[in-house]
Amino acid sequence: MTTQSEPKKVRGPHTKDHAGRYWKRNLRLLLVFLAIWWIVSYGAGILWADSLNGITIPGTGFPLGFWFAQQGSIYVFVVLIFLYAWLMNRLDREFDVHED
Repeated sequence: MTTQSEPKKVRGPHTKDHAGRYWKRNLRLLLVFLAIWWIVSYGAGILWADSLNGITIPGTGFPLGFWFAQQGSIYVFVVLIFLYAWLMNRLDREFDVHED
């Protein structure tokens, strides 16, 4: 004998205040990550590249400004993606809007 499965419970913000706090935290996190991305890619890779070129990466001889412009900003961007996904999953669980 088969039983019908229970209907899915819809999760989500329960009040406007709850939703507002969730989106405020979400946007704050997004703005922090965008600021870090801008500092690393535009700042270190373009604006301060000449100053950073005075520093070389040990063992390679590559100037630091060149490294940020060519590879460093990409590495930081990939790390930011994983950190953002991890932190958003935590935030979703905290506000009970996570996926099962």
